[in-house]
Amino acid sequence: MLIRVLRAKIHRATVTDANVDYIGSITIDADLLDATGIVPGEFVLVSDLANGNRLDTYVFEGERGKGEITINGAAAHLVHPGDKVIILASAWMTPQEARAFRPTVVLVDETNRVVRKL
Repeated sequence: MLIRVLRAKIHRATVTDANVDYIGSITIDADLLDATGIVPGEFVLVSDLANGNRLDTYVFEGERGKGEITINGAAAHLVHPGDKVIILASAWMTPQEARAFRPTVVLVDETNRVVRKL
């Protein structure tokens, strides 16, 4: 049996832009991808702390060092610039693997720069 577990998390990132006229996804600064191990094309769950909306989308790599967190496509109706979000990546593991696994959690500041890595 496999279970779905948290693999990586970007905690309380600030959405910098929302673009409804774009082909889906979330664009995330390459520095944040490196810090978490999240990869372009990977599906993530985005949880909006401002309004409770949750959505699944896939990742585009943003320009390194710009702090970009852009919500693209239809999701731009649910998440807005300035909203705080939690971005969660998951993985399938056996219960035994999950017991030994520790997710990568990255805390960011107001400009989406890494403050601390747990």
